[in-house]
Amino acid sequence: MTRRCPCGTGRGLADCCGRYHAGEEPPDAETLMRSRFSAYALGDWPYLWRTLHRSHVDRRGHGFSSWAEHVAAGSAALQFRKLLVIATAPVDHEGFAHVLFHADIREGKTSRSFAEHSRFAHDGDGWRYVDGVMLEDPHVPRPLASLSLQRFDEAALG
Repeated sequence: MTRRCPCGTGRGLADCCGRYHAGEEPPDAETLMRSRFSAYALGDWPYLWRTLHRSHVDRRGHGFSSWAEHVAAGSAALQFRKLLVIATAPVDHEGFAHVLFHADIREGKTSRSFAEHSRFAHDGDGWRYVDGVMLEDPHVPRPLASLSLQRFDEAALG
């Protein structure tokens, strides 16, 4: 039986995010974001580290080993249940592509779900995660399917 990819496309892992985890570069920011969600679900810390932009705060003053240990400990009890890509925007005048998504995550019976407006940049080799603005699930405007980047950003500014 083919294992389904955690990113929610319905495709098998090997035909979806697994190929990016194995070394192929994702073609765009949305695909990178999906592959990163899958990497969290699968505990693929090397992939997550490789796809962090060099300017990301987690890269400053941290090496892979200490970062991976911290992320693994924080993710150990989490179940990455579902990903919904809500909106995307092409590369802007600053060189960032944008993806708005909702991640359904559980820790036991407790929801750890959130929505995030993420920014990605191409570093010459591939797309990398730069940063994001996150809202915990209770603060995310509904309905999710009609949420826009602008409406999310307004809610995040509070």
